[in-house]
Amino acid sequence: MRADPSRDRVPAPAAASPRSVDADWILQRLTQAGASATPFVELRTSSMLKRPLTLAGEYRRPDADTLVREVRSPYAETTTIRAGEATIAREGRAPRTFSLSRVPELAALQGSFGALLAGDRKALETLYALEADGVPADWTLTLTPRDPRTAGRVAGIVLRGRDAELRCIETRPKQGEPQPTLLGGAATAAAGIETPEAAQRLCHDVPR
Repeated sequence: MRADPSRDRVPAPAAASPRSVDADWILQRLTQAGASATPFVELRTSSMLKRPLTLAGEYRRPDADTLVREVRSPYAETTTIRAGEATIAREGRAPRTFSLSRVPELAALQGSFGALLAGDRKALETLYALEADGVPADWTLTLTPRDPRTAGRVAGIVLRGRDAELRCIETRPKQGEPQPTLLGGAATAAAGIETPEAAQRLCHDVPR
């Protein structure tokens, strides 16, 4: 009687599934990346526009208390957020300065960017409830505003990334469609996009 060789075979180990991530893992990676400037691309839609308006430029954080949003195309505009105020300087116009109390979303944006880049979970959680999901190669961190004024306008902000790269900030307003801001590699890959759907695909890391 011949022995059954299959009885002596050692079962192949099951492929390890990618480990899930948590908020601390994401914040640690973003801190290690250490980028103080990143390109961005945004598509603006409006009933007054025949087609979406594509904005391209750069976010900069020159110091811990300042956030600069510089639009370079299709027009030149720089918004500087610092010390509870926002100053908007646009080519050919006098700069305008106003209190962030008028626009709580901008105050939250400054605080969240600073806390994200510093990896300060405690500071971030004073502004938002955090929920992490995904794996290292495809993760999300959802920020739900705690401030009632901000929460009245913004349902949540979803950060999407890959490993140490933050690729998209998806703002979900209480009314209207989600607004993706493409960052880093996703912004670089956005050349030529013309529709919100194409921007959403890049935000969600879906091949074009």
